[in-house]
Amino acid sequence: MQREFTVGPSKISLVEGDITSEDVDAIVNAANAGLLGGGGVDGAIHRAAGPELLAACRAVKKSLPGGLLRTGGAVITPGSRLPARHVIHCVGPVYEREGARAPGLLASCFTEALRLCREHGLSSVAFPAISTGVYGYPLDKAARVSLAAVRDDLRAHGAPAVVRMVLFGANALSAFERAADEVLTGTH
Repeated sequence: MQREFTVGPSKISLVEGDITSEDVDAIVNAANAGLLGGGGVDGAIHRAAGPELLAACRAVKKSLPGGLLRTGGAVITPGSRLPARHVIHCVGPVYEREGARAPGLLASCFTEALRLCREHGLSSVAFPAISTGVYGYPLDKAARVSLAAVRDDLRAHGAPAVVRMVLFGANALSAFERAADEVLTGTH
């Protein structure tokens, strides 16, 4: 089951699923600073996309200071073998390490990814629950920050038309549904 919310001309939807199977203009990868794959969502996306994605990431690394993507930053590559045409790689914050800076850095992942969507003329994007795996961001807190960042960016820019939060597991979906009731509808 999918829950959908309207923000200006855009739709935000929440679904439980596998982000690698999303047929959208771009999926967002919860990457590490080195952009060379890893565990969790990052590993799943790299496995599904094939070796072309790693080659594209290596090329992007050459343009980054020290070959690393900053926390809160985003870059775009082709989607390779994925249904999505593009992959937007974001580096979320490690919750315990970033402390008070964590919410701003997490929000930046979403606003930077949405900016890249607009710059590249993309009308649909799917996000995972960035930083909630090994980076330790508590799901409830991450859901509120993530959805508020998307809401505010869509209110300011009106695009992309479709933003899908593709959540792995019932716990993640429930956390985002609770946050959506607070952040997107104001009912709680």
